[in-house]
Amino acid sequence: MKVTVAQLNPTVGDTEGNLKKILDLLPGCEKEGSELLVLPELFITGYPPRDLLEKRWFVRRVERALERLSEASCGYPTLGILVGAPMRTGKRHGKGIYNSAMLIKNGSVLASVHKSLLPTYDVFDEDRYFDPPSSIEVVPFNNEILGLSICEDAWSIPELGLTEYDFDPIEQLAKNGATLMINLSASPFHTGKEELRYRIAKYHAARHSVPFVYVNQVGGNDELVFDGRSLCCDKHGGLISLLPSFTECVRTIDTAKSGSPESYEPEERIKSVHDALVLGLRDYAGKCGFDKAVIGLSGGIDSAVVCCLACEALGSGNVLAVSMPGPYSSKESVDDSRVLANRLGAGFKVIPITGVCKSYLEALAPSFDSLPADATEENLQARARGNILMALSNKFGHLLLSCGNKSEMAVGYCTLYGDMSGGLSLISDIPKTMVYELARYINRKGGTIPRAILEKEPSAELRPDQRDSDSLPPYGILDAVLELYLNEGLSADEISERGYDKKTVEWIIRTVDRNEYKRRQAAPGIKVTSKAFGMGRRMPIAVKY
Repeated sequence: MKVTVAQLNPTVGDTEGNLKKILDLLPGCEKEGSELLVLPELFITGYPPRDLLEKRWFVRRVERALERLSEASCGYPTLGILVGAPMRTGKRHGKGIYNSAMLIKNGSVLASVHKSLLPTYDVFDEDRYFDPPSSIEVVPFNNEILGLSICEDAWSIPELGLTEYDFDPIEQLAKNGATLMINLSASPFHTGKEELRYRIAKYHAARHSVPFVYVNQVGGNDELVFDGRSLCCDKHGGLISLLPSFTECVRTIDTAKSGSPESYEPEERIKSVHDALVLGLRDYAGKCGFDKAVIGLSGGIDSAVVCCLACEALGSGNVLAVSMPGPYSSKESVDDSRVLANRLGAGFKVIPITGVCKSYLEALAPSFDSLPADATEENLQARARGNILMALSNKFGHLLLSCGNKSEMAVGYCTLYGDMSGGLSLISDIPKTMVYELARYINRKGGTIPRAILEKEPSAELRPDQRDSDSLPPYGILDAVLELYLNEGLSADEISERGYDKKTVEWIIRTVDRNEYKRRQAAPGIKVTSKAFGMGRRMPIAVKY
């Protein structure tokens, strides 16, 4: 069968815009002789629609879009259109909505199939909105029997460590006689996931001796980035076609062709992270109505990386970098920031904060009652910078990007309403050690980021001769422990058994836990690891354990 895979970038809630993307494809599909156009999961709404699904007016809007798509299909009578959308169950009990795939042809809905496995782990909340179907059926279409599934339905494979469920919808479709498997997906990116998806498609194809078509969404929606990387395997698991990462792509594939078992190569990890952040920022800004960004450029590695990513995502002329030297800032930090901004072609301003901080301290002096200086005075500097950046954001309509990394966010080495201020925390899921990897990747074709920034010891420059190492373990140790605690869920004893100092481990875990209140107030961040702070990690604040 000739199948057109449409790896597209929807906007959540924009049923009209998402429908237009489909309608624009129909003439090309007809010209190529395609028999079936396949869109990603919930494409009409964009994924994830979240509580929009609880709005009756929104569901009616979806239904009107599907009616228009059905009408438009009459102009292309030989083409089937397989599209993901929510569908009312018609039942009085339950959530009242299915996560569905609808097969439309020549003005009619030939079949509707519904997602069986509704994930509730990590960033997923599907059991909150959807009901599972009572049965799984195949769909005869042209000369094939289609086994249609939706995203998670393919993720029940104990042999690959996917043991969340005791039921395999793909196996049931094979038993029902499917001759071609098609999976509509909206699978968000994190490092290592692309290769796992390929192994899933290959496994199902080879196990059941049927071709497997996998169609994934691409684009950024809030914290989530979807990398696409749609693919088709032949009945032996050989790769027929692999679509690119992080970009829209429409390709017509002949599922009868033979693939190659040796042709798959995953994207380089740090390249994928870089591209995910660029696409995530570009779509977050664009879909929220921003075309310009403002960044506090400190002269350190984190803000340098964020500035480079912003220039790539939005264009250098749409980025304003602001250096805000304070009483303990080095001249080199300002100079390095200026060099970076000039190399990038970004706008650059210097707004000193020493006078602002002095005014704060004079106003607070009667209340502070001659108490010794401590972190309060340091945080005042960070908050002065945050206020200045927010003022620029308000005045000129720029999106403020905060520059804290995952290591700092984990242990609260950041200031509420200071350097945490912003509309998007771009690298909040990037450990400090990976920030350096990103910097080296950015510099792969030349020295965009000055060597002085790459080589200087990290410092917040909020007190004389301050270094991050004064307050934190070495980042190599901190990031390794955070990986074991946050991502693998190990206890302090289990982590210590891996060779880490127990007191250091206990301090890290204790500090992570007591800073939940800070992270709850942080700007949303782009998820790139398997366990990010935010919607995928839901810890209580007022807690004792």
